[in-house]
Amino acid sequence: MNFRRLVVTRNFTDRTFLVRACALAGLAGALGFAMCTNAAAQQQKAEKSNMELVGHNDLQGRSAYQPTIEKQGDRWIAYVGHHAGVVANPLTGSDEGNGTSILDVTDPKKPKYLAHIPGEVAKTGAGGDAGGAQMVRVCGGAELPHGDKSKFYMLRSFGNTAHEMWDVTDPAKPARINVIVSGLRDTHKSFWECDTGIAYLVSGAPEWRARRMTLIYDLSDPAKPVFIRAFGLPGQQPGSTGPAPADLHGPISTGPKGNRVYLAYGPGGNGVLQILDRDKLLNGPKEPTDANLTYPQIARVNLPPDIGAHTALPLLDMDIAEFDKNKRPPARNGPAIDQAKRSFMAAPGETTANECQENRQIMRIFDITTEADPIAVSTWTVPEASGNFCARGGRFGAHSTNENMTPIYYERILFVTYFNAGVRALDIRDPFHPKEIASYIPPVNDKTDKRCIGQGADQKCKTAVQTNNVEVDDRGYIYIVDRANSGMDILQLTGPAKQIANFTQISKVQ
Repeated sequence: MNFRRLVVTRNFTDRTFLVRACALAGLAGALGFAMCTNAAAQQQKAEKSNMELVGHNDLQGRSAYQPTIEKQGDRWIAYVGHHAGVVANPLTGSDEGNGTSILDVTDPKKPKYLAHIPGEVAKTGAGGDAGGAQMVRVCGGAELPHGDKSKFYMLRSFGNTAHEMWDVTDPAKPARINVIVSGLRDTHKSFWECDTGIAYLVSGAPEWRARRMTLIYDLSDPAKPVFIRAFGLPGQQPGSTGPAPADLHGPISTGPKGNRVYLAYGPGGNGVLQILDRDKLLNGPKEPTDANLTYPQIARVNLPPDIGAHTALPLLDMDIAEFDKNKRPPARNGPAIDQAKRSFMAAPGETTANECQENRQIMRIFDITTEADPIAVSTWTVPEASGNFCARGGRFGAHSTNENMTPIYYERILFVTYFNAGVRALDIRDPFHPKEIASYIPPVNDKTDKRCIGQGADQKCKTAVQTNNVEVDDRGYIYIVDRANSGMDILQLTGPAKQIANFTQISKVQ
């Protein structure tokens, strides 16, 4: 058998195949077997630059979406939302629908799995992202205006049908407090303001035309949810006609101090970016007419059919060194603009098809200094040829950014996930010219699932990592989770990339 031909055909993506091929190569002698197994081992190593692995947990082999990291007393706890599936839980000995994993990451080198809260088991044939419990947010009762100061609370989605509140004061023994809203058609990437308790729940209200819009609740007392209003783009509300705009993916709020909410719609195409006046959104007229839905809007950017919007992350009042010497000209038709102090919005789309079978999404940065007139000023992507990513298997393209605005990284380094191209760290101190400074692509492991294209006899499957979402904690650690069941990796920057971060904000990075 021609081993070289086998290697070229499978491209070292299937560990079982590699072992078999190495055994076959051993027929030619011990030296051939040693060379073969060494090549196989090399393919199982991470691909990295200025970023190192600190710790790993397999998350029980569950497909993972969103990591959220919370400091609870002297402990750091990671909450991970999962896509649908059913996997055995070694802690209980039972098969459980993928839900929420809870881990103690106080020692990031040895993350300890504490508990799994089962999620919704999707009905047969439901398709899409049905089931699981993808989204999770956590607030301390000491932050919430009417929470129990001794407690910690977790807001999560329950499959596509509900949003729930849990008491996670003892993260090893979570207890459900209530179901905030149920009977929905979908859920996704919600946002919760810990300082006010206002929650923007991405939902599929049955009467609305959009599969995902916003239900806003006051969760300042997690035990007593108070509904505020439903919100979406004109054309999504009940009774409207004509083509409905793209579904909401997720909001990010700057709270009462910033008085803005940034929303991204249509992650895979026909995207919309929207900036809202938070006060008008919460306190303005609430009947969902076109006029009332437009009332809080400061800006709306309609993107072309091939461009999506997954995350709208604000980067406000950035100091732009390039323009430090520029004088502010006198105002003419509007307020004078200081070029050296500008605001931006990072907005990647989301690639959703395997092996480049659709328009690939990339990272875009918009200048929103003049809020009513956002303008795209830069783009960035992972070059496909740098890793032959279209042929690796699974999705390749932009997905998500970190959302924690810790001063260690905020407005300095932005982390963006790229599915089979791992996570990328971008120097964004000059938003007009974002530059990659670090990267990490995890290796496949024995839990990594295959990703397929085609149907029936034409179906082809490959094993590939699918780095899904990324988050950072206030110590500077970076957390990535895998859509293809590979688990969670805890990372840290090294070398020149670490020098750009502002670690003076913490006493010590362990």
